[in-house]
Amino acid sequence: MQHLLPFVGLALLAAPIPAAACSVAPGYRVPTNFELVEGADLILLGTVTDGDFEPDGNEQQLIAVEPVAALKGAMPTGPIALPAMIATGAELQLSNPYELKEAHPQSLAGACIRYAFPRGSRVLFFLDRTDGAWHPAGDAFSRWAEDVLTDDAPWLQAVRFYVEVAKLPEEERGAALTARRDELGALGDDPVAQLLAADIDRQLAGPDAPFRDEQPATEHQSIEEEAAEAEAEADATVPRN
Repeated sequence: MQHLLPFVGLALLAAPIPAAACSVAPGYRVPTNFELVEGADLILLGTVTDGDFEPDGNEQQLIAVEPVAALKGAMPTGPIALPAMIATGAELQLSNPYELKEAHPQSLAGACIRYAFPRGSRVLFFLDRTDGAWHPAGDAFSRWAEDVLTDDAPWLQAVRFYVEVAKLPEEERGAALTARRDELGALGDDPVAQLLAADIDRQLAGPDAPFRDEQPATEHQSIEEEAAEAEAEADATVPRN
């Protein structure tokens, strides 16, 4: 997660998570759904069962996830711990089951990543293994963890398809994506099929545009920069002997 400066959403310590904002490097791109599938070590369907789950006794807030199925990678043999917290109050918000592009709204709340999950919710997690522990894959604003409460949830359908496409040789993937998009697109009276076709079309379009080209400057910085540029332009117009 070298693109984040810093990826504070993973800290999850005593302070409320939304209070700590993350920052992304210039040129950072939110991974497409297909890139997210390609890059994850483990794509796990699991049920959130507990909070403050601390098997190693550290102070980090953790949740326990009971594995249901591994769409990619080896199925864990028992519950896994993830850096997150149990959602309560205003944080008790499920993913929109018909949203396939944007990440859970919590990713826009300051931490740049979803950090709270309702106890009992079934979630599709994209995970990487680092230093012997599981962590979110995909970096900021990615769909690393979305609620999928039914077996036919559109997000589950999409990810299962992308997992199969990712197994193909790279030169065959475009044709597989195109064929499936056209097949779903022909089902004009099926709104879910149209959602899936639109998401496949986004994968075919290639990488997303950079989140921003450069870091936003504060007002004070902007004034200083403008003054420096004006001074440089003035110097350039002064005749030199």
